[in-house]
Amino acid sequence: MTETFDAIVLGAGAAGLMAAFTAGQRGRRVLLLDHAEGPGAKILISGGGRCNFTNLGVEPSRFFSANPHFARSALSRYTQRDFIALVERHRIPYHEKTLGQLFCDGSARAIVAMLLAECDAARVDLRLRHRITDVSRADVFQVQTNHGTFTAPALVLATGGLSIPKMGATGLSLEIAQRFGLSVLPPRPGLVPLTFGEADLALMRPISGVSLPVEARAGKARFTEAMLFTHRGLSGPAILQVSTPWRPGEPVAVDLLPGLDATAWLLARKNERPRAALHTVLAEHMPQRLAAALGTTLFQEHARPVGELGNKALSAVSARLKNLSLTPTGTEGYAKAEVMAGGVDTAALSSQTMAATAVPGLHVVGEAVDVTGWLGGYNFQWAWSSGWCAGMSV
Repeated sequence: MTETFDAIVLGAGAAGLMAAFTAGQRGRRVLLLDHAEGPGAKILISGGGRCNFTNLGVEPSRFFSANPHFARSALSRYTQRDFIALVERHRIPYHEKTLGQLFCDGSARAIVAMLLAECDAARVDLRLRHRITDVSRADVFQVQTNHGTFTAPALVLATGGLSIPKMGATGLSLEIAQRFGLSVLPPRPGLVPLTFGEADLALMRPISGVSLPVEARAGKARFTEAMLFTHRGLSGPAILQVSTPWRPGEPVAVDLLPGLDATAWLLARKNERPRAALHTVLAEHMPQRLAAALGTTLFQEHARPVGELGNKALSAVSARLKNLSLTPTGTEGYAKAEVMAGGVDTAALSSQTMAATAVPGLHVVGEAVDVTGWLGGYNFQWAWSSGWCAGMSV
């Protein structure tokens, strides 16, 4: 037996839940399908279980895409203030952490409960444990599952991307999009730790666990946040941020002393502490373990009191500290990536409705689209905004 709806949404994550209840509020009969045991799996684990649900500083420039202007319309039509108002209407207590990041005071379950309450009020038909076996389109879209067949004139692809496969992530939205002729830009892990070869790991492994504030740069992107040394390379917010625009083979530049005129500082220390070893001086502005490691690796030839080092040598040390160039061998992959970058080419979609311009009734939202936000609630806001736009269109 085939059941008919006005719209079918595939994926009960952030973007799918948003699209479903938005459409339902407009009187549409909406079916929301997901293969998982429960909805909002990634919401529940985000932000250490407290869900960094948006950011006060959301603006289009803080999203990466082959078309940097694509996100502007959706983000302006449904803003972070709109979602905050929804959270407040449901009386969910929240707080601001660093850099405009908003978190629940309690559990991320409150956000999922809020979205489900909205779906329930909009009479969305949510069905879990439904595995999609085929999607086709004649006059209407036909979705076949292990529990029956469903049809609708509108279909929203909201199954997310490839990040965190242990949570059940798949490339289903990308596969369906390609089946209908939409171009897909090569997917890759985003907001992910970077890995390095043995030569660089000689510095990094002994100081695994050490972190410090840095400015990290990849191409034109630059972020001043914490960096963490790991046994496989580099992590921490600054590195996760630059991992999205970074491309294989390109270097990542790190300023280990952001905001400091390192040359002037070292020359001053040469006069004030001439008997101090270089690594001792470096420890004034960075963790002692890192200073010691730099002294025995990058600056081994300068392992003597700073008073004995020429001004040219100290300038060279300064230049290295301010622009440490490292070339990653790769990333830690989708297992550690917070998002998938790349995805359905925005050239195939309407920026106002998220609808495929060449396939009437087909919409793509959330992580499956080639729009990737900064770390800190930006990708959830893209889910809310793009999901709302699709929900207002189907």
